[in-house]
Amino acid sequence: MRITVLGAGVVGTAAAYYLAADGHEVTVIERHPAPARGTSQSNAGLVSPGDATAWASPAALKTFLRALWNHDLGIKVRLRFDPYFLAWSLRFLRQCTVARLRANSRVKLRLALYSRDCINAISADTRIHYDERKKGILYFFRSQHSLDTGTDNYRYLAEHGLPIEIVGRDRLIELEPGLAGVKEKIAGGVYSPIDQTGDSRLFVEKLAAHATEKLGVKFLYGTTVEGLDIEGDRVRAVMTSAGPIAGDAVVISMGPESGLLGRRYGIDLPVYPVKGYTATIPLEDESKGPTMGGADEDQLIAYSRLGNRLRLASTAEFTGFDRTHRLSDFAAMFRTGKDLFPGAFDEKKAVLWAGLRPMMPNSVPVIGQARYKNLYLDTGHGHVGWTMACGSGKFLADLIAGRKPEIDPQGLVYGG
Repeated sequence: MRITVLGAGVVGTAAAYYLAADGHEVTVIERHPAPARGTSQSNAGLVSPGDATAWASPAALKTFLRALWNHDLGIKVRLRFDPYFLAWSLRFLRQCTVARLRANSRVKLRLALYSRDCINAISADTRIHYDERKKGILYFFRSQHSLDTGTDNYRYLAEHGLPIEIVGRDRLIELEPGLAGVKEKIAGGVYSPIDQTGDSRLFVEKLAAHATEKLGVKFLYGTTVEGLDIEGDRVRAVMTSAGPIAGDAVVISMGPESGLLGRRYGIDLPVYPVKGYTATIPLEDESKGPTMGGADEDQLIAYSRLGNRLRLASTAEFTGFDRTHRLSDFAAMFRTGKDLFPGAFDEKKAVLWAGLRPMMPNSVPVIGQARYKNLYLDTGHGHVGWTMACGSGKFLADLIAGRKPEIDPQGLVYGG
């Protein structure tokens, strides 16, 4: 078939790769001048099945409500008149039960574990390297209380297939000598040995080049999606700034903009943008930096080692489609980074970035056919899009080909 993929982030590019590998003629439409210039440009760098716990939970409900007036939390909610945010929030609140938390986390974990294997298979098959490190990820806590209460979700993931090790501070420092200077400030944590790290932008750039050169995928950069030409129960063409592009099927992978496009055509797609901030900093002294990825669960700061660079990431801010940032937005991030890795970096050399995560209320992406016979979704991956993108792309390719997916589709196939 001739398939048009909307979006050249990690999700859309991975889908295009697998669809082209199946023999389809694939065209990717991207408004930016190059791949991975939106959400995929600068995430935390973590490929983290260990972070598969859904956001919506009883604890998140309390934090979400507190964030309405306390803007010093890791979650920030800027009150504004936005009917879509109100509708999204109501659906999010309905997911904040223990039963829904467990169910949604199981689905995320299933896809995340599968996708990690898919990323590694692509890397092996194409010989793509992307500053990857396969040493695991540490999720650590600063107090005994937070350690005692914070490991429950990880233990639940372990019951459903995630290998973990609950570690005290001595074992934690043995695993990550980069944290030796703050040993006494850490009570312990969770080590997920199969988690890994890597630069998603570098991965996407190389995968797009491979897909172009080896599989004949056509990428149309600097091209804006203006709408869909629909006749009856099918999409005839994608209307773009470069003119109509006809084809046999269309895949929506437009990150946070997916919901905007879907709503125009009666598709129930509650994807809402959640803003996150990252800083990428060259290491002045590599011996003082981390050797693997990690997350300070009390400060809500994640980090990864990307070659000779340190990536810091934080914050979940509900502020619509605003992508702007100020230096003050990174103050807590730098404070924590310098506390964890003193002398490792000079914050004045940081490349600062803010981007939007495409969040579903239940934290589970939507994949599969939507309303029209030849329209498909592969979007809504939220804060773990880098982790789940390749698995969802392969899963989608199986659905389009009529093959039985390699993982249980329960909870993944779009049903809106």
